[in-house]
Amino acid sequence: MPKIVKYILVIFLIWRAALIVIAALGINFFPSKIDYLGGGADNYYNQPLLWSWANFDGVHYLHIAQQGYYQFEQAFFPFYPYLIRGISPLFLGNFLLAGLTISHLTFLLSLYLLYKLIKLDFEEKIAKRALIYLVLFPTSLYFGSVYSESLFLALVLGSFYAARKNRWLLAGMLGAFASATRLAGIFLFPALLIEWWIQSRGKLKNLAPLFLTFLGLVAYMGYLDKTTGDPLYFIHVQPFFGAERAVEKLVLLYQVFWRYLKMILTTRFDVLYFSVWLELVAGVLFLALTALTYLKLRLSYFVFMILAYITPTLTGTFSSMPRYVLVLFPGFILLALLAEKRRWLRIAYPLIGGILLIASVILFTRGYWVA
Repeated sequence: MPKIVKYILVIFLIWRAALIVIAALGINFFPSKIDYLGGGADNYYNQPLLWSWANFDGVHYLHIAQQGYYQFEQAFFPFYPYLIRGISPLFLGNFLLAGLTISHLTFLLSLYLLYKLIKLDFEEKIAKRALIYLVLFPTSLYFGSVYSESLFLALVLGSFYAARKNRWLLAGMLGAFASATRLAGIFLFPALLIEWWIQSRGKLKNLAPLFLTFLGLVAYMGYLDKTTGDPLYFIHVQPFFGAERAVEKLVLLYQVFWRYLKMILTTRFDVLYFSVWLELVAGVLFLALTALTYLKLRLSYFVFMILAYITPTLTGTFSSMPRYVLVLFPGFILLALLAEKRRWLRIAYPLIGGILLIASVILFTRGYWVA
């Protein structure tokens, strides 16, 4: 077994074991809420260490996998839940285990692909540190939950790696699956287009496969048009999920920051206050990292990162931003680079990230909104 595979397996197993221990402590010492518990209250309280990883969005993904789309669930793109449905027979129809298996295996794949991608430009210690910084991020718990983050990140990294290796058909095909998993998948197209231009110097060879990236989104929009009469229904249902998203107008970034400043000054100190601060910190941190990506990393990475960062903020909120930034992989490369010459960052990031990860795991697994 290659050394890097062993390294990744060790990181993964320590991370997964730590999440279980933290969740167990939370179950024993922290009160729970009853809304959006994975599998409903009965299943959750019978097996909390299992069903807690399907809280909130996991409820919807499992329902879509089992019974198809219901009212407003069209906000969730289809590839992940339909993949759960597809492999569920391997688990005797246990959709929860199918979903968790997909998330864990694709997260392992994501760690490997991130390492390989970083190694194309930087030395091994930068790549290894970036992996550690990713698993220590406060919301990395979603990689081990019934959420699409692991699958989406694996597809994005695979698409970029294929492009860097001049395998354009594979890059486009992975991009198509990415855009069927999350809207941000379509941002692979302009990013890959830049990579194609750099490598081909304008020759039209290998350009056509990049347009495959749109297929996932186009297919889903066609399905929505047929079933709801609105190909953009996945956008128009966003306000029904309680994040106060504005979909009828665009909200500029400075307005979002102003909104959060007012919330911090007026929100009482409780769980909501924690999530507001986490959203703001994630928004500020990755805005800075996005700017640095333009200066220090590849232009294609910057294009993907800025588009994937800005788009959700146009709805007027940083809600879910601490989770959305998990797939902005250039940010973790930059953190590893910055820590190379800054000892304080090598100490502060794991310490702060670890503390916030503990808090996030306890809150999420007990039914409190985190991201």
